[in-house]
Amino acid sequence: MPMMPVSAMRFFATTTSDNLHKPKPKTGIVLMNLGGPANEDEVHDFLLRLFSDGDLIPLPLQKYAAQVIAKRRTPKIKEQYNQIGGGSPILKWTRQQGEMMEKVLDKISPETAPHKHYIAFRYAHPLTPEALSEMKADGIERAVAFTQYPQYSCSTTGSSMNELYRQLQEWDPERKMKWSVIDRWHTHPGLVQAVANHIVAGLEKYPEESRDKVVILFSAHSLPMEIVNKGDYYPSEVAATVEAVMKLLKYRNSYRLVWQSQVGPRPWLGPQTNAAILGLGEKGFNDQLLVPIAFTSDHVETLFELDLEYGEEAREAGITGLTRAESLNADPVFIDAMADIVKNHLKEADSSPISKQFKVRCPGCTNETCQNTRDFFDE
Repeated sequence: MPMMPVSAMRFFATTTSDNLHKPKPKTGIVLMNLGGPANEDEVHDFLLRLFSDGDLIPLPLQKYAAQVIAKRRTPKIKEQYNQIGGGSPILKWTRQQGEMMEKVLDKISPETAPHKHYIAFRYAHPLTPEALSEMKADGIERAVAFTQYPQYSCSTTGSSMNELYRQLQEWDPERKMKWSVIDRWHTHPGLVQAVANHIVAGLEKYPEESRDKVVILFSAHSLPMEIVNKGDYYPSEVAATVEAVMKLLKYRNSYRLVWQSQVGPRPWLGPQTNAAILGLGEKGFNDQLLVPIAFTSDHVETLFELDLEYGEEAREAGITGLTRAESLNADPVFIDAMADIVKNHLKEADSSPISKQFKVRCPGCTNETCQNTRDFFDE
């Protein structure tokens, strides 16, 4: 069994001590996300893990390129985190979401209770081995891998699932845990309602006479076209979320789907969010509402990139009406959606541990780990 790093041991000790007097959980729910550095000292290792992941950003000579890029980008990214308080709040929000979800699930699904959430971040602590270590200590036998990316991509959920598969070979070689997978939930009514509510609240910040003229910009993390062209689901599923939200809102405003966070010179999915903001401003659309549509909680992409970086670019261009809808974070409507997704999944998981969509790899996929992962969780 692999040894845990000191930081992981501290996390493990804290989370287990908090649950000493709780009954043994019957169902473990692993919340998977990218994670974020808790402080500036963790930035380099976060970036190194991120750029070492070929599922997320395929690079030539990946191992060596990742080291060079992480070292070069660390000072800049440290400064970004310093401007939002020194570290990412994603762990705080994920813990709160998990704790609130547990309480709802225990009420609406007593037959699978008690429930306990675990956190498996891809690039920051707690990493997947830390979640599995805690689950093993708790004696978990029934486990659900629950992606916190509503829309599936090989570079996000796919990467987390491949990592979970690899780590389970070491942490549970006898397969004592029975697993199933929630790999996407991009049109769940609760998610759609929560986003719509936040848009309505955002529009109410504008004068009543001009609200219907505000352009809604749904912003999602972009994706390299190399991955898109292999057949990745992500662009169509993000678009499906946008359409479901706008249908619920009766298409009350003009809207666009835009893409942020491009890295490097290679072609990425566009248009880029900042370019769209400026382009609309040039065409006379001063009032714009940014809506993070693929992020379920605040982190650097919302707090720095959308709020500070793009906000400053807009002000310099004379665009004074740019605002952002609040992220979902601990919204009770969103928490109820999370619980409902898990409850409904557990009803079907014995006969269908993975979805039909997850069973089929991208047409252009050449990563055999993706097939091994699907075969493993489909047993």
